[in-house]
Amino acid sequence: MGLSMAHGSEEYLPPWSPAKRALFRFAFSYLGLYNLPFPLNAIPWAGPIITQPYKDLWNRLVPWAGKHLLGVNVTIRSGGSGDTTYNYVQVLCFLILAAVTTAVWTVLDRKRPEYTRLYAGLRVYIRFALAAAMLAYGAYKIIPSQFAKPFPSQLIEPFGEASPMGFLWIFMGASSGYTIFAGTAEMLGGMLLAFRRTALLGALVSIGVMSHVAALNLSYDVPVKQYSLHLLAMGIFLTLPDLRRLLDLFVLNRPVEPAALRPPRARFRYTALVAQAVLVAAYSGYLLYQSYDASKNQWGNLSSRPPFYGIWTVEELAVDGVARPPLLTDATRWRRVLFDYPDYVSVQLMDGSRSDYGLILGKRRLALTKFDDRSWRPTFAYRETRPGLLALDGTMDGRKTRLTLRREDESSYRLVSRGFHWINETPFNR
Repeated sequence: MGLSMAHGSEEYLPPWSPAKRALFRFAFSYLGLYNLPFPLNAIPWAGPIITQPYKDLWNRLVPWAGKHLLGVNVTIRSGGSGDTTYNYVQVLCFLILAAVTTAVWTVLDRKRPEYTRLYAGLRVYIRFALAAAMLAYGAYKIIPSQFAKPFPSQLIEPFGEASPMGFLWIFMGASSGYTIFAGTAEMLGGMLLAFRRTALLGALVSIGVMSHVAALNLSYDVPVKQYSLHLLAMGIFLTLPDLRRLLDLFVLNRPVEPAALRPPRARFRYTALVAQAVLVAAYSGYLLYQSYDASKNQWGNLSSRPPFYGIWTVEELAVDGVARPPLLTDATRWRRVLFDYPDYVSVQLMDGSRSDYGLILGKRRLALTKFDDRSWRPTFAYRETRPGLLALDGTMDGRKTRLTLRREDESSYRLVSRGFHWINETPFNR
C-alpha cells in the first residue's frame, strides 16, 4: 500500500506516523464539514436552490444539539451576523462529528501507511474554497458596495456615539482609495490560489490580508470573527508543507530547492490552464457584477437618493403659532432633519439624540410614520421656497406645526472635504 504508480513507474511514498495520520483524518473531516456545500453554493443563481436541503439539515440539527448538549435554545437568524449562537453551536457540531469520524476512520483504516494522494486532493479543495472567499471579499471592495461613503446622519454623529463596527464602516467608506486597495489585495490572493505554481504565494498573500481582516473584526467587534479566523487558518493550512522551505529562505538564509510539482499530462496541460483562467475570470466578473448590483441598493454609493438628500437645519419651528427657538434646554425641539434614504428620515433633537421615522414622500406632501406605531402619521405640505430652503406646514400630534429647513453644505465637514494632498507643510490632524 506504500507503492503508487506515477507515469508508468513505481514511486515510493514513505509511511506517516500515527499522529500525522490522525491529524490528517481530523483536518480532512473538519475542513470538509466547514466548507461544504462548496463548490455547489458558488454556482451563480442556482447555488441556493441546490444547497437548500443541506442547509435545512443543519437548521434541524443545530437547534437540537444546542438544546440537548448545551441546554441553550438556538434561534435561526438571518441578520447578517456570522457569530450567532447558531454559528458557534454548528462549529461545535463540526468538531464532534470530525472527532467521531477520525475515531471510526482510524479503526477501519488503521493499516493504511499514508494519505499522500488524499492530502493533495484536500489541498486542492481548500485552495479553491479559500480562493472563492478571497475573490468575494475583494470584489465587494473594488466596487465599494460593502463600505458606502458616509451618509448625512453619520456626518453629524459624534465619534463617541458610534458603535465600534459603525465607526469602522465610516472609516472604510470615507476612503474609496483604501477600500479599493484592500479589495485588490484580497482578489489578488484569490487569483494566485487558483493556480498550482502560484498557490503558495496566494496562500501567503491571503494570510497577510486575512490577518488584517481578522484583526479588524476582533478589534471593532464585527460579527464575522469566526469566518475570518477560519479563512486565516485555511491559508496557514496551505503553507504547512512549505514551512521548512520558507524558514530556510526568509530566516536562515539557506538555499531552497524548488518544490516538487507533479506535472499534469502533457495533452491536458494547456487545456487545463486555459480552463482554470477562464473559470477564475468568469467567477471574478460575476462577483464584480454582483457587487455593482449591490451598490445600487439603498446603502450603496450608486443607490438612488431621495429628492432632499442631505442635512437640513431646522431654522424655525412654530407649534400652534408659537415659535420654539433653538435652545439647548428644549430637548424635544427638532434641530436637524436628515434625508438619508428614500423611505425613511432621521430627526436630531436639540439634546443630540436622534429618532428615525418612515417617510412617505408625495408630489407636494410628505408623511412620517413610527415603525412601532403605524397610526401615528403627521402630514406636511412642503415647498422649496428657494434652493436650499424648505418650508413644511402641517399637523403633528394634533397640533399645527410649521418648520423652515435650511440645507447644510456637506463640504463643511472635513471628513468629506479634506481630500488628498501630496504636500502637507504641517500635519492636518483635527
